[in-house]
Amino acid sequence: MYSHEKYRFKKLEELVEKIDEMKLDVPISEELDILKTSCQLSKRELQNRMIVHPMEGCDGELDGSPGELTFRRYQRFARGGAGLLWFEATAVVPEGRANPRHLYINKENVAVFKRLLDVSLEEGKKVNGDKYKPYTVLQLTHSGRYSRPVNAPAPIIAVNNPYLDKKDIQQYHIITDEELMALEDAFVEAAELAKKAGFDAVDIKCCHRYLCSELLSAHTREGQYGGSFENRTRFLLNIIDKIRNRMGDSIDITVRLNIFDAIPYPYGWGVDKNSPDQYDLEEPIQLVKALSKRGVEILNVSAGNPYYNPHIGRAYDLGSYVPKEHPLEGIHRLMELAKLIQQQVHEMMIIGTGFSWLRNLGPHVAAGGIKNGYFKLVGFGRQAFAYPDFPRDILEKGEFDKKKCCIACSKCTEIMRDGGRTGCVIYDQEVYKEIYLAGRDGKPSLVGTHEADHI
Repeated sequence: MYSHEKYRFKKLEELVEKIDEMKLDVPISEELDILKTSCQLSKRELQNRMIVHPMEGCDGELDGSPGELTFRRYQRFARGGAGLLWFEATAVVPEGRANPRHLYINKENVAVFKRLLDVSLEEGKKVNGDKYKPYTVLQLTHSGRYSRPVNAPAPIIAVNNPYLDKKDIQQYHIITDEELMALEDAFVEAAELAKKAGFDAVDIKCCHRYLCSELLSAHTREGQYGGSFENRTRFLLNIIDKIRNRMGDSIDITVRLNIFDAIPYPYGWGVDKNSPDQYDLEEPIQLVKALSKRGVEILNVSAGNPYYNPHIGRAYDLGSYVPKEHPLEGIHRLMELAKLIQQQVHEMMIIGTGFSWLRNLGPHVAAGGIKNGYFKLVGFGRQAFAYPDFPRDILEKGEFDKKKCCIACSKCTEIMRDGGRTGCVIYDQEVYKEIYLAGRDGKPSLVGTHEADHI
Protein backbone atom coordinates (compact mmCIF):
# COMPACT_ATOMS: atom_id res chain seq x y z
CA MET A 1 0.00 0.00 0.00
CA TYR A 2 1.31 3.44 -0.98
CA SER A 3 0.95 6.63 1.06
CA HIS A 4 -1.70 9.18 0.18
CA GLU A 5 -0.63 11.84 -2.30
CA LYS A 6 -2.36 14.84 -3.79
CA TYR A 7 -2.92 14.89 -7.53
CA ARG A 8 0.23 15.92 -9.42
CA PHE A 9 -0.01 14.49 -12.94
CA LYS A 10 0.49 16.92 -15.81
CA LYS A 11 0.55 14.37 -18.62
CA LEU A 12 -1.10 11.03 -19.32
CA GLU A 13 2.34 9.40 -19.49
CA GLU A 14 3.00 10.38 -15.87
CA LEU A 15 -0.23 8.73 -14.75
CA VAL A 16 0.59 5.56 -16.70
CA GLU A 17 4.05 5.49 -15.13
CA LYS A 18 2.60 5.73 -11.60
CA ILE A 19 0.02 3.02 -12.29
CA ASP A 20 2.77 0.75 -13.58
CA GLU A 21 4.97 1.52 -10.56
CA MET A 22 2.12 0.58 -8.22
CA LYS A 23 1.28 -2.52 -10.30
CA LEU A 24 -2.40 -1.59 -10.46
CA ASP A 25 -4.88 -2.96 -12.96
CA VAL A 26 -6.17 0.41 -14.16
CA PRO A 27 -6.64 0.39 -17.95
CA ILE A 28 -5.87 3.53 -19.95
CA SER A 29 -7.06 4.54 -23.41
CA GLU A 30 -5.39 7.40 -25.26
CA GLU A 31 -8.33 7.52 -27.65
CA LEU A 32 -11.70 8.63 -26.22
CA ASP A 33 -14.17 8.07 -29.06
CA ILE A 34 -15.82 5.16 -27.25
CA LEU A 35 -17.29 7.69 -24.78
CA LYS A 36 -19.19 9.25 -27.69
CA THR A 37 -20.79 6.00 -28.84
CA SER A 38 -24.42 5.11 -28.27
CA CYS A 39 -25.68 1.96 -26.58
CA GLN A 40 -29.02 0.23 -26.67
CA LEU A 41 -31.43 -0.55 -23.86
CA SER A 42 -34.42 -2.77 -24.54
CA LYS A 43 -36.67 0.24 -25.23
CA ARG A 44 -34.34 3.22 -25.58
CA GLU A 45 -30.97 4.25 -26.88
CA LEU A 46 -28.43 6.11 -24.78
CA GLN A 47 -26.89 8.70 -27.08
CA ASN A 48 -23.46 8.48 -25.45
CA ARG A 49 -21.77 6.64 -22.58
CA MET A 50 -21.43 9.61 -20.21
CA ILE A 51 -23.64 10.07 -17.16
CA VAL A 52 -24.26 12.86 -14.70
CA HIS A 53 -24.32 11.10 -11.33
CA PRO A 54 -27.06 11.87 -8.77
CA MET A 55 -25.60 14.69 -6.66
CA GLU A 56 -27.75 16.25 -3.96
CA GLY A 57 -27.83 20.04 -4.10
CA CYS A 58 -29.73 20.51 -0.82
CA ASP A 59 -31.50 23.37 -2.57
CA GLY A 60 -35.15 22.35 -2.71
CA GLU A 61 -38.05 24.24 -1.19
CA LEU A 62 -39.30 23.36 2.27
CA ASP A 63 -42.25 21.47 0.75
CA GLY A 64 -39.83 19.23 -1.16
CA SER A 65 -40.22 20.95 -4.52
CA PRO A 66 -37.18 21.72 -6.67
CA GLY A 67 -35.94 25.24 -5.93
CA GLU A 68 -34.40 27.98 -8.04
CA LEU A 69 -30.89 26.56 -7.76
CA THR A 70 -32.20 23.06 -8.53
CA PHE A 71 -33.58 24.36 -11.82
CA ARG A 72 -30.30 26.14 -12.54
CA ARG A 73 -28.21 23.01 -11.90
CA TYR A 74 -30.21 20.67 -14.09
CA GLN A 75 -30.40 23.14 -16.95
CA ARG A 76 -26.59 23.34 -16.80
CA PHE A 77 -26.34 19.54 -16.70
CA ALA A 78 -28.67 19.21 -19.70
CA ARG A 79 -26.70 21.77 -21.69
CA GLY A 80 -23.68 19.54 -21.08
CA GLY A 81 -25.09 16.83 -23.35
CA ALA A 82 -24.71 13.68 -21.22
CA GLY A 83 -26.47 10.59 -22.52
CA LEU A 84 -28.05 10.00 -19.11
CA LEU A 85 -29.13 12.56 -16.51
CA TRP A 86 -29.50 10.89 -13.12
CA PHE A 87 -31.61 13.23 -11.00
CA GLU A 88 -30.64 13.35 -7.36
CA ALA A 89 -31.97 11.54 -4.30
CA THR A 90 -35.63 12.39 -3.77
CA ALA A 91 -37.40 11.30 -0.61
CA VAL A 92 -40.59 9.25 -0.82
CA VAL A 93 -41.84 10.35 2.63
CA PRO A 94 -41.15 13.63 4.46
CA GLU A 95 -39.45 11.96 7.42
CA GLY A 96 -36.98 10.34 5.01
CA ARG A 97 -35.35 13.62 4.00
CA ALA A 98 -31.66 14.10 4.85
CA ASN A 99 -32.02 17.86 5.29
CA PRO A 100 -34.82 20.43 5.27
CA ARG A 101 -34.13 21.26 1.61
CA HIS A 102 -33.98 17.66 0.43
CA LEU A 103 -36.24 17.01 -2.55
CA TYR A 104 -39.45 15.11 -1.75
CA ILE A 105 -41.91 14.17 -4.49
CA ASN A 106 -45.61 14.09 -3.64
CA LYS A 107 -49.00 14.68 -5.24
CA GLU A 108 -48.94 18.37 -4.39
CA ASN A 109 -45.63 19.14 -6.13
CA VAL A 110 -45.36 16.58 -8.94
CA ALA A 111 -46.10 19.38 -11.42
CA VAL A 112 -42.95 21.19 -10.28
CA PHE A 113 -40.87 18.06 -10.90
CA LYS A 114 -42.43 17.84 -14.37
CA ARG A 115 -41.52 21.46 -15.02
CA LEU A 116 -37.96 20.83 -13.81
CA LEU A 117 -37.61 17.95 -16.27
CA ASP A 118 -39.29 19.76 -19.17
CA VAL A 119 -37.29 22.96 -18.74
CA SER A 120 -34.03 21.04 -18.43
CA LEU A 121 -34.65 18.96 -21.55
CA GLU A 122 -35.64 22.04 -23.52
CA GLU A 123 -32.49 23.81 -22.40
CA GLY A 124 -30.45 20.81 -23.50
CA LYS A 125 -31.96 20.94 -26.98
CA LYS A 126 -31.09 24.62 -27.35
CA VAL A 127 -27.40 23.78 -27.05
CA ASN A 128 -27.17 20.21 -28.35
CA GLY A 129 -29.84 20.28 -31.06
CA ASP A 130 -33.39 19.00 -31.36
CA LYS A 131 -32.26 15.38 -31.54
CA TYR A 132 -30.77 15.52 -28.05
CA LYS A 133 -32.82 13.27 -25.78
CA PRO A 134 -31.05 12.09 -22.64
CA TYR A 135 -32.34 9.12 -20.67
CA THR A 136 -33.63 10.48 -17.37
CA VAL A 137 -33.69 8.74 -14.00
CA LEU A 138 -35.18 10.00 -10.73
CA GLN A 139 -33.49 8.53 -7.67
CA LEU A 140 -35.93 7.58 -4.88
CA THR A 141 -34.74 7.28 -1.30
CA HIS A 142 -35.31 7.14 2.42
CA SER A 143 -32.33 8.58 4.30
CA GLY A 144 -32.67 6.21 7.25
CA ARG A 145 -30.05 6.85 9.95
CA TYR A 146 -29.11 10.09 8.19
CA SER A 147 -32.62 11.53 8.20
CA ARG A 148 -32.78 15.18 9.22
CA PRO A 149 -36.06 16.56 7.87
CA VAL A 150 -35.90 19.63 10.11
CA ASN A 151 -32.91 21.19 11.83
CA ALA A 152 -32.01 18.26 14.06
CA PRO A 153 -31.10 14.63 13.39
CA ALA A 154 -34.11 12.29 13.38
CA PRO A 155 -32.52 8.94 12.53
CA ILE A 156 -34.59 5.94 11.53
CA ILE A 157 -32.44 2.83 11.42
CA ALA A 158 -32.75 -0.77 10.31
CA VAL A 159 -30.43 -2.06 13.01
CA ASN A 160 -28.03 -0.75 15.62
CA ASN A 161 -24.45 -0.52 14.39
CA PRO A 162 -21.57 0.12 16.83
CA TYR A 163 -19.47 1.63 14.04
CA LEU A 164 -22.11 4.13 12.94
CA ASP A 165 -24.33 4.81 15.98
CA LYS A 166 -23.52 8.21 17.47
CA LYS A 167 -22.94 8.49 21.21
CA ASP A 168 -24.89 11.76 21.48
CA ILE A 169 -28.10 10.11 20.27
CA GLN A 170 -29.61 8.36 23.27
CA GLN A 171 -32.07 6.13 21.46
CA TYR A 172 -32.53 5.35 17.80
CA HIS A 173 -35.89 4.52 16.30
CA ILE A 174 -35.55 1.07 14.74
CA ILE A 175 -38.05 0.90 11.91
CA THR A 176 -40.59 -1.90 12.36
CA ASP A 177 -41.49 -4.55 9.82
CA GLU A 178 -44.93 -2.97 9.50
CA GLU A 179 -43.39 0.42 8.78
CA LEU A 180 -41.12 -1.11 6.14
CA MET A 181 -44.11 -2.73 4.43
CA ALA A 182 -45.86 0.65 4.29
CA LEU A 183 -42.67 2.30 3.05
CA GLU A 184 -42.50 -0.15 0.15
CA ASP A 185 -45.86 1.21 -0.97
CA ALA A 186 -44.58 4.78 -0.62
CA PHE A 187 -41.78 3.96 -3.07
CA VAL A 188 -44.38 2.60 -5.51
CA GLU A 189 -46.46 5.77 -5.20
CA ALA A 190 -43.34 7.88 -5.80
CA ALA A 191 -42.54 5.82 -8.90
CA GLU A 192 -46.02 6.55 -10.23
CA LEU A 193 -45.43 10.26 -9.64
CA ALA A 194 -42.04 10.07 -11.37
CA LYS A 195 -43.77 8.54 -14.39
CA LYS A 196 -46.36 11.32 -14.30
CA ALA A 197 -43.55 13.88 -14.25
CA GLY A 198 -42.06 12.31 -17.37
CA PHE A 199 -38.99 10.44 -16.15
CA ASP A 200 -37.85 7.40 -18.11
CA ALA A 201 -36.84 5.47 -15.00
CA VAL A 202 -36.65 5.47 -11.23
CA ASP A 203 -33.66 4.42 -9.17
CA ILE A 204 -34.23 2.65 -5.87
CA LYS A 205 -31.29 4.09 -3.94
CA CYS A 206 -29.54 1.29 -2.09
CA CYS A 207 -26.09 2.67 -1.32
CA HIS A 208 -24.03 4.63 1.23
CA ARG A 209 -25.85 3.24 4.28
CA TYR A 210 -29.14 4.99 3.74
CA LEU A 211 -32.10 2.85 4.78
CA CYS A 212 -32.31 0.41 1.87
CA SER A 213 -28.54 -0.04 1.93
CA GLU A 214 -28.46 -0.60 5.68
CA LEU A 215 -31.01 -3.38 5.42
CA LEU A 216 -28.62 -5.38 3.23
CA SER A 217 -26.31 -5.85 6.21
CA ALA A 218 -29.01 -6.28 8.87
CA HIS A 219 -27.62 -9.65 9.99
CA THR A 220 -28.52 -8.94 13.63
CA ARG A 221 -32.08 -7.77 12.92
CA GLU A 222 -34.98 -10.05 13.77
CA GLY A 223 -38.16 -10.44 11.76
CA GLN A 224 -38.92 -10.49 8.04
CA TYR A 225 -36.24 -7.96 7.05
CA GLY A 226 -33.19 -9.26 8.90
CA GLY A 227 -30.93 -12.24 9.30
CA SER A 228 -30.99 -14.33 6.12
CA PHE A 229 -30.02 -13.10 2.66
CA GLU A 230 -33.65 -13.47 1.57
CA ASN A 231 -34.83 -11.27 4.42
CA ARG A 232 -32.12 -8.63 4.08
CA THR A 233 -32.85 -8.14 0.37
CA ARG A 234 -36.63 -8.34 0.81
CA PHE A 235 -37.22 -4.57 1.01
CA LEU A 236 -35.43 -3.73 -2.24
CA LEU A 237 -36.86 -6.66 -4.19
CA ASN A 238 -40.38 -6.11 -2.85
CA ILE A 239 -40.28 -2.50 -4.03
CA ILE A 240 -39.24 -3.55 -7.52
CA ASP A 241 -41.86 -6.31 -7.67
CA LYS A 242 -44.60 -3.96 -6.46
CA ILE A 243 -43.67 -1.31 -9.04
CA ARG A 244 -43.78 -3.93 -11.77
CA ASN A 245 -47.13 -5.27 -10.54
CA ARG A 246 -48.64 -1.78 -10.39
CA MET A 247 -47.02 -0.16 -13.43
CA GLY A 248 -45.90 -3.00 -15.69
CA ASP A 249 -43.15 -1.86 -18.05
CA SER A 250 -44.37 1.73 -18.25
CA ILE A 251 -41.32 2.94 -16.34
CA ASP A 252 -37.83 1.46 -16.14
CA ILE A 253 -36.22 0.57 -12.81
CA THR A 254 -32.57 1.12 -12.00
CA VAL A 255 -30.61 0.71 -8.77
CA ARG A 256 -27.62 2.52 -7.32
CA LEU A 257 -26.17 -0.28 -5.23
CA ASN A 258 -23.36 -0.51 -2.73
CA ILE A 259 -21.23 -3.52 -3.60
CA PHE A 260 -18.83 -3.16 -0.67
CA ASP A 261 -19.33 -1.24 2.59
CA ALA A 262 -15.83 -1.63 4.13
CA ILE A 263 -17.48 -1.88 7.56
CA PRO A 264 -16.68 -4.90 9.77
CA TYR A 265 -18.95 -7.95 9.58
CA PRO A 266 -21.73 -8.50 10.66
CA TYR A 267 -22.44 -4.79 10.21
CA GLY A 268 -21.11 -4.45 6.67
CA TRP A 269 -22.31 -5.71 3.27
CA GLY A 270 -20.01 -7.35 0.77
CA VAL A 271 -17.17 -7.62 3.29
CA ASP A 272 -14.89 -10.48 4.22
CA LYS A 273 -15.93 -11.81 7.62
CA ASN A 274 -12.39 -11.59 8.95
CA SER A 275 -11.12 -8.46 7.22
CA PRO A 276 -13.39 -5.46 6.55
CA ASP A 277 -10.96 -3.93 4.06
CA GLN A 278 -11.36 -6.99 1.82
CA TYR A 279 -14.50 -7.76 -0.12
CA ASP A 280 -16.58 -10.88 -0.41
CA LEU A 281 -18.97 -10.42 -3.33
CA GLU A 282 -20.94 -13.67 -3.07
CA GLU A 283 -24.07 -11.94 -1.75
CA PRO A 284 -23.80 -8.76 -3.87
CA ILE A 285 -23.48 -10.89 -7.00
CA GLN A 286 -26.46 -12.99 -5.93
CA LEU A 287 -28.50 -9.81 -5.49
CA VAL A 288 -27.37 -8.32 -8.79
CA LYS A 289 -28.49 -11.47 -10.60
CA ALA A 290 -31.88 -11.20 -8.89
CA LEU A 291 -32.12 -7.59 -10.09
CA SER A 292 -31.25 -8.61 -13.63
CA LYS A 293 -33.98 -11.27 -13.61
CA ARG A 294 -36.43 -8.52 -12.64
CA GLY A 295 -35.55 -6.47 -15.69
CA VAL A 296 -33.10 -4.01 -14.16
CA GLU A 297 -30.87 -3.07 -17.10
CA ILE A 298 -28.71 -0.32 -15.59
CA LEU A 299 -26.82 -0.77 -12.33
CA ASN A 300 -24.92 2.12 -10.79
CA VAL A 301 -22.38 0.52 -8.46
CA SER A 302 -20.76 2.26 -5.50
CA ALA A 303 -18.94 1.50 -2.25
CA GLY A 304 -18.32 2.83 1.23
CA ASN A 305 -20.14 5.38 3.36
CA PRO A 306 -19.54 9.13 2.89
CA TYR A 307 -20.11 9.71 6.61
CA TYR A 308 -17.76 6.96 7.83
CA ASN A 309 -15.16 6.08 5.19
CA PRO A 310 -15.62 8.52 2.27
CA HIS A 311 -12.32 7.62 0.59
CA ILE A 312 -13.78 4.20 -0.26
CA GLY A 313 -16.33 5.81 -2.58
CA ARG A 314 -14.32 8.75 -3.91
CA ALA A 315 -10.64 9.65 -4.06
CA TYR A 316 -9.81 13.16 -2.85
CA ASP A 317 -6.95 15.55 -2.18
CA LEU A 318 -8.55 17.14 0.88
CA GLY A 319 -11.13 15.56 3.17
CA SER A 320 -12.05 14.92 6.78
CA TYR A 321 -8.99 12.66 7.21
CA VAL A 322 -5.97 11.45 5.27
CA PRO A 323 -6.61 7.94 3.89
CA LYS A 324 -4.05 5.21 4.53
CA GLU A 325 -3.79 4.52 0.81
CA HIS A 326 -2.93 6.26 -2.43
CA PRO A 327 -5.96 7.65 -4.32
CA LEU A 328 -5.10 5.42 -7.27
CA GLU A 329 -5.58 2.37 -5.03
CA GLY A 330 -9.11 3.56 -4.31
CA ILE A 331 -9.80 4.14 -8.00
CA HIS A 332 -8.45 0.67 -8.77
CA ARG A 333 -10.77 -0.84 -6.13
CA LEU A 334 -13.86 0.87 -7.57
CA MET A 335 -12.94 -0.28 -11.07
CA GLU A 336 -12.28 -3.83 -9.94
CA LEU A 337 -15.60 -3.99 -8.10
CA ALA A 338 -17.43 -2.81 -11.22
CA LYS A 339 -15.53 -5.32 -13.37
CA LEU A 340 -16.32 -8.24 -11.07
CA ILE A 341 -20.02 -7.39 -11.26
CA GLN A 342 -20.03 -6.74 -15.02
CA GLN A 343 -18.40 -10.14 -15.63
CA GLN A 344 -21.30 -11.85 -13.84
CA VAL A 345 -24.11 -10.01 -15.66
CA HIS A 346 -23.00 -9.36 -19.23
CA GLU A 347 -26.49 -8.25 -20.21
CA MET A 348 -26.59 -5.39 -17.69
CA MET A 349 -25.09 -1.95 -18.14
CA ILE A 350 -22.79 -1.41 -15.19
CA ILE A 351 -21.71 2.16 -14.52
CA GLY A 352 -18.11 2.88 -13.57
CA THR A 353 -17.50 5.59 -11.00
CA GLY A 354 -14.80 7.45 -9.08
CA PHE A 355 -13.01 9.31 -11.90
CA SER A 356 -13.24 12.93 -10.74
CA TRP A 357 -9.94 12.91 -8.80
CA LEU A 358 -8.17 12.24 -12.11
CA ARG A 359 -9.15 15.66 -13.48
CA ASN A 360 -8.64 15.93 -17.25
CA LEU A 361 -7.14 12.43 -17.37
CA GLY A 362 -10.32 10.84 -15.98
CA PRO A 363 -11.83 10.22 -19.43
CA HIS A 364 -8.78 8.16 -20.41
CA VAL A 365 -9.34 5.81 -17.48
CA ALA A 366 -13.10 5.76 -18.10
CA ALA A 367 -12.62 4.92 -21.77
CA GLY A 368 -10.03 2.29 -20.88
CA GLY A 369 -12.51 0.66 -18.53
CA ILE A 370 -15.20 0.45 -21.20
CA LYS A 371 -12.80 -0.93 -23.81
CA ASN A 372 -11.57 -3.61 -21.42
CA GLY A 373 -15.02 -4.75 -20.32
CA TYR A 374 -14.96 -3.34 -16.78
CA PHE A 375 -18.26 -1.50 -17.32
CA LYS A 376 -20.35 -0.11 -20.16
CA LEU A 377 -21.14 3.41 -18.93
CA VAL A 378 -19.23 6.04 -16.94
CA GLY A 379 -20.57 8.44 -14.33
CA PHE A 380 -19.18 11.72 -13.04
CA GLY A 381 -20.53 13.39 -9.88
CA ARG A 382 -18.23 16.00 -8.36
CA GLN A 383 -16.94 16.67 -11.87
CA ALA A 384 -20.48 17.54 -12.95
CA PHE A 385 -20.76 20.10 -10.15
CA ALA A 386 -17.52 21.76 -11.22
CA TYR A 387 -17.74 21.20 -14.96
CA PRO A 388 -21.34 20.59 -16.09
CA ASP A 389 -20.45 20.78 -19.79
CA PHE A 390 -17.84 17.99 -19.57
CA PRO A 391 -19.73 15.66 -21.97
CA ARG A 392 -19.99 18.35 -24.65
CA ASP A 393 -16.25 18.98 -24.51
CA ILE A 394 -15.66 15.26 -25.12
CA LEU A 395 -18.21 15.22 -27.94
CA GLU A 396 -16.95 18.40 -29.63
CA LYS A 397 -13.30 18.76 -28.62
CA GLY A 398 -12.35 15.19 -27.77
CA GLU A 399 -10.96 16.00 -24.33
CA PHE A 400 -11.59 17.61 -20.95
CA ASP A 401 -10.44 21.18 -20.34
CA LYS A 402 -8.04 20.93 -17.39
CA LYS A 403 -8.92 24.50 -16.37
CA LYS A 404 -12.53 23.47 -15.71
CA CYS A 405 -11.96 20.21 -13.84
CA CYS A 406 -12.90 19.34 -10.27
CA ILE A 407 -9.86 19.57 -7.97
CA ALA A 408 -11.23 17.13 -5.34
CA CYS A 409 -11.07 19.76 -2.59
CA SER A 410 -14.28 18.51 -0.86
CA LYS A 411 -15.71 22.02 -0.46
CA CYS A 412 -19.00 20.87 -2.02
CA THR A 413 -19.22 18.32 0.80
CA GLU A 414 -18.30 20.93 3.41
CA ILE A 415 -21.21 23.14 2.33
CA MET A 416 -23.57 20.20 2.75
CA ARG A 417 -22.17 19.37 6.20
CA ASP A 418 -22.69 23.03 7.18
CA GLY A 419 -26.34 22.85 6.11
CA GLY A 420 -26.05 24.96 2.96
CA ARG A 421 -27.09 24.61 -0.66
CA THR A 422 -24.19 22.94 -2.36
CA GLY A 423 -22.24 23.22 -5.58
CA CYS A 424 -18.72 24.01 -6.77
CA VAL A 425 -17.06 26.74 -4.73
CA ILE A 426 -14.06 26.90 -7.09
CA TYR A 427 -15.68 27.17 -10.52
CA ASP A 428 -19.13 28.49 -9.65
CA GLN A 429 -18.09 31.17 -7.17
CA GLU A 430 -20.82 33.59 -8.19
CA VAL A 431 -23.35 31.36 -6.46
CA TYR A 432 -21.50 29.15 -4.00
CA LYS A 433 -18.55 31.10 -2.60
CA GLU A 434 -20.75 33.26 -0.39
CA ILE A 435 -22.76 30.23 0.75
CA TYR A 436 -19.54 28.40 1.60
CA LEU A 437 -18.01 31.30 3.54
CA ALA A 438 -21.23 31.93 5.48
CA GLY A 439 -21.47 28.28 6.46
CA ARG A 440 -17.82 28.11 7.55
CA ASP A 441 -17.83 31.39 9.50
CA GLY A 442 -16.48 30.83 13.01
CA LYS A 443 -16.26 27.05 12.64
CA PRO A 444 -13.19 24.82 12.83
CA SER A 445 -11.85 23.40 9.59
CA LEU A 446 -13.47 20.23 8.30
CA VAL A 447 -10.26 19.28 6.52
CA GLY A 448 -8.33 16.69 8.50
CA THR A 449 -4.56 16.27 8.42
CA HIS A 450 -4.56 13.06 10.46
CA GLU A 451 -4.86 9.46 9.38
CA ALA A 452 -8.20 8.04 10.47
CA ASP A 453 -8.14 5.66 13.43
CA HIS A 454 -11.45 3.95 12.69
CA ILE A 455 -10.62 2.53 9.27
